[in-house]
Formats: sequence, C-alpha cells, structure tokens
Amino acid sequence: MTGLTRKEELILLSILNLQKDAYLVAITDHLSNITGEKVTITSVHLPLNRLERKGLIESKFGEATAVRGGRRKRIYTITKMGFSELHEYKRIHDKLWEKYSKMSTQENNV
Repeated sequence: MTGLTRKEELILLSILNLQKDAYLVAITDHLSNITGEKVTITSVHLPLNRLERKGLIESKFGEATAVRGGRRKRIYTITKMGFSELHEYKRIHDKLWEKYSKMSTQENNV
C-alpha cells in the first residue's frame, strides 16, 4: 500500500464513479455533493497531481469544446495499481467495520 490520505481515497472513488466524465470540476462537484460540504478546486487539484505521480491515476486531454472556449478537459482514469490500492483499503475497512458490527451486536444482546 502506498498510504493514501482520506482525500486521495475519496478522489479515487470519485474517478471510479464518474468514469469518462472524471475531470477536475466534475470531481470537485461530485465530492461536494457526496460529502455535503464545499470542496474547492485547489483541494482536489493538488491530490490529483500526487495520485498521478504515485502512478495510481493517469490523465489525458479530451476533445476541445465550444462551451469551454475551445479548451480541452483533462480526463482522469484510475490505473490498475490505483484500483488495487482502493480494493485493499476497502478490504481493510470492511474488516474493521465487521469487527465493530460483531461487538455492537454482542453489546446489544447482553
């Protein structure tokens, strides 16, 4: 495991959710909607750069659009290594929640 921050994990999950529409503004909006908190572009842009340097995501430019004044969006995709990292984090979370669920059930049965 490379050691993800919580923000990086959420960004990776957002990229998985958004698929072909995973560009900076869409990821930022997605995180704001999911968390219910205002997420800034800067707070997403910096972790995206880190994730790309770690090899967990890749980016490429999409097509230019008239809506963006001819500018192209940078589209992010998760790499095989990034997906493996996320899967490992999920496995660990599931184990920890499973143990809590068992403890919680035992406490309610006492």
